[in-house]
Amino acid sequence: MIFREIGNSGIRASVLALGTWAIGGDAAWGKQDDDISIRAIHAALEKGINLVDTAPAYGLGHSERVVGKAIRGKRDRVILSTKCGLVWGDNEGSQFLVRDGAVIRRNLSKKAILAGAEESLRNLGTDYIDIFITHWQSAPPFITPISETMEALLQLKKEGKIRAIGVANATCEQVEEYLRCGDVALVQQKYSMLDRNVEEGLLPLCEEKGITLQAYSPLEQGLLTGRIGRDYVLPEGDIRSKTRWYQPQHRNRILSMLEGWEPLCKKYHCNLSNLVVAWTAAQGQKINVLVGSRKAEHVLENFRGGEVTLEREDVLRMRGEIENLG
Repeated sequence: MIFREIGNSGIRASVLALGTWAIGGDAAWGKQDDDISIRAIHAALEKGINLVDTAPAYGLGHSERVVGKAIRGKRDRVILSTKCGLVWGDNEGSQFLVRDGAVIRRNLSKKAILAGAEESLRNLGTDYIDIFITHWQSAPPFITPISETMEALLQLKKEGKIRAIGVANATCEQVEEYLRCGDVALVQQKYSMLDRNVEEGLLPLCEEKGITLQAYSPLEQGLLTGRIGRDYVLPEGDIRSKTRWYQPQHRNRILSMLEGWEPLCKKYHCNLSNLVVAWTAAQGQKINVLVGSRKAEHVLENFRGGEVTLEREDVLRMRGEIENLG
């Protein structure tokens, strides 16, 4: 497994991180078997994946509690990241979404962050969080100045309750404002071969400041695994039906590209998912790749992506073919 420092925090984490949104078992994913989820986390640790990412909003705390059970007695082997800024149970904050009977709101006030940190520590059964991430940035009508948000995060860091600060789903301007108020070790943002918007500003900014960019959705909801065939029919109401790349005319071009990479999979002794993860990690020295897994067999399929180092000529070849998709 390849390891990289998270920002300039001194925290060394596996380049492949385990995402645990699905194991929260909320309406977005359906009910999950907690025992199976725990086995998946244990399988990740056994394969050298030490960074586990969760959030209170994943199943209204359920994902955190499952992660907490899984790492009991193994805390020293885990780099644990969770988030703050999405709350429910009161009317303070800007409405974000309604799920499982709860109105979830954006709230990055100092009061909400400090309370959220304590709740996460209880859910996770630990006395510290390695990376504490602002999940979504504040929005009208409930705007919190980033200076107030950072004040809370720095207080938690001073108290030893968190080790490093992260920011998710933020613009370059917001990241720069966080940096004016304190330190940031990690920026979490959507990044895949098919969605390279971060390359326009956020990735260069992170490289300049020595910040880790953690890429989520690198496999584009399964499309880049090669398991979604030309004749695959999306279930009615599936959110992927609104995605450009899942439209048949675009999907066929992507699948043709992936089929052309089979010799690369043989060269690196990996599957397509591994190759895609390795390519994503190769786009910078500070990139971390977040992949969700609900079952141990999924972990066993994915972990090799964190071990593969692609030769530069192969990285460039793949980029050329990706850019030709338009």
